[in-house]
Amino acid sequence: MQPLSQITLAPVDYRSLLAQGHRHLFTVCCPWVYFSVIVKLDPTVREAFDVAYDNINAFHAAQRIPEKEIENMKGVRCKRIARCIASVGLYVPGGTAVLPSTALMLSVPAQIAGCKTIVLATPPGRDGSICKEVLYFAKKAGVTHILKAGGAQAISAMAWGTSSCPKVEKIFGPGNQYVTAAKMILQNSEAMVSIDMPAGPSEVLVIADRHANPVHIAAYLLSQCSSFIKSLILQAEHGPDSQVVLVIAGDGVNVDAILAEVSVALTGYNPFPKLAQNCHFIFQNSAFLNLKTVINA
Repeated sequence: MQPLSQITLAPVDYRSLLAQGHRHLFTVCCPWVYFSVIVKLDPTVREAFDVAYDNINAFHAAQRIPEKEIENMKGVRCKRIARCIASVGLYVPGGTAVLPSTALMLSVPAQIAGCKTIVLATPPGRDGSICKEVLYFAKKAGVTHILKAGGAQAISAMAWGTSSCPKVEKIFGPGNQYVTAAKMILQNSEAMVSIDMPAGPSEVLVIADRHANPVHIAAYLLSQCSSFIKSLILQAEHGPDSQVVLVIAGDGVNVDAILAEVSVALTGYNPFPKLAQNCHFIFQNSAFLNLKTVINA
């Protein structure tokens, strides 16, 4: 077994092999690098993000469990108290596509719960920068640390802790098969960390009849790939082992129009070879079924 000191350094060593040195792998303690970022954020984008924050905040705030005390017999009082997890790690994918929405959906519940330490891990760009939208959400939701790393090494850093990254008690967030494997291994290790769930390959099944809009069908089918248009991005974090299934129910469905819309959308991936490759693998794993009725479907 490796000494703890070697385990602590392992994330840095691993990323140095993959990303031309470990100069960009470090944790930034907040407060913050954000103020210049907020100035640069497009006002329209910021307004949309603020609306999303308010909606998510309202939904999760309504789920808070109030403290409840009852006297079930004279002199005996029982109380139910909900306490937050002191430290959490939030993994935000960024290798295939940057997902600010994931940062928001993970960090807002942690903020509402009152977690004292919130570590957000996300892979930086080649220049070491982090997506400004992710940073905006992180600041708004009270994230305390940013870990500029992705993949299994980021999960390891949060699970064990490093000289700059606090050890967390539970790790949340989706990722590819390597991130999922790291989470599952570490939850059963001496790291003493728990996880939310193992996020497997993503699947989408679309049932379409003659009333379905080909544009909408194509959008859902392509949601497994990544962002061609912002409205198409739903499940980009799950990688090329995802799958889509299209079920045609009954007559009158314009299959040619659906395929044309998919083809048009796919051309948007051409400047991004990794995304185009993901789409290729996803559609290789996919299926098309033609059934007589919706009931059969």
